Amino acid sequence: MSQTVPFTKGHGTGNDFVIVADPDGALDLTDDQVAALCDRRFGIGADGLLRVVRSRALGEGREAAASGAEWFMDYRNADGSTAEMCGNGIRVFARYLEDQGLAAVGEGLRIGTRAGIKTLTRSDRGYEVDLGPWRIESEDVLVRAHGLPVPRPGVGVDVGNPHVVVAVSADTELDDLDLTRRPLLDPEPRHGANVEFVVPRDPLVQGGVGAIRMRVFERGVGETLSCGTGVAAAALAVRHWAGAGAPDDWTVDVPGGTLGVRMRDGHVLLSGPTALVFHGEVALA
Repeated sequence: MSQTVPFTKGHGTGNDFVIVADPDGALDLTDDQVAALCDRRFGIGADGLLRVVRSRALGEGREAAASGAEWFMDYRNADGSTAEMCGNGIRVFARYLEDQGLAAVGEGLRIGTRAGIKTLTRSDRGYEVDLGPWRIESEDVLVRAHGLPVPRPGVGVDVGNPHVVVAVSADTELDDLDLTRRPLLDPEPRHGANVEFVVPRDPLVQGGVGAIRMRVFERGVGETLSCGTGVAAAALAVRHWAGAGAPDDWTVDVPGGTLGVRMRDGHVLLSGPTALVFHGEVALA
């Protein structure tokens, strides 16, 4: 017998999610069920699924509960696989909690994730998440993608989940990429990586703010209209390449809109709009 569950559809700059409330951790979704819900032809359609669960009800959330984070974002990619973090997803998650009266952002809302506790606040752009410290990898990764005439070196950036950022020469080269097929990485990271392709705006810096444009291939999903942690990784990579004097504040244009990134005290923060689109019920296969 199938089980019917309520859901909400939400997105952040076009990066969309199925949101399922499971405060007591009673819902055990299989990879196939998640993939079916996220299927754009036979399901609701989404880049991923956000399960809203109390930290204390989830084994991997107990540390978050002990640190005062009542809620845990159980994030799953569209193919059902688990992921450490999602920058757009956690902002949509916070929007959902406030919309449902389950939490208030106030001066800071702490949410548990597989990449640790993240703090959400409000900004002029919407919700802002402190993604925490980042790491620039020392070794380049060679990236092959359909539409690139030759393989390009990419830099690894870890912002709680793994990314490889590749610079392209012009808007036309960015537009001509075929991201219906997964880029190939050499060496291939052990747990895979999201791959971002970026081109600087001209001028790169205006009024003390850097500006870039980006497309992304997300592991376990494919090309998406936006990727929050990918936006942060792209800004960090370009800042790294630009060297001394590069700004700490950036705007990043993605197919789904514009997000803000800023670096403060060794942490990277991401801000941008969110929306809850509709509510419904769905029968689980």
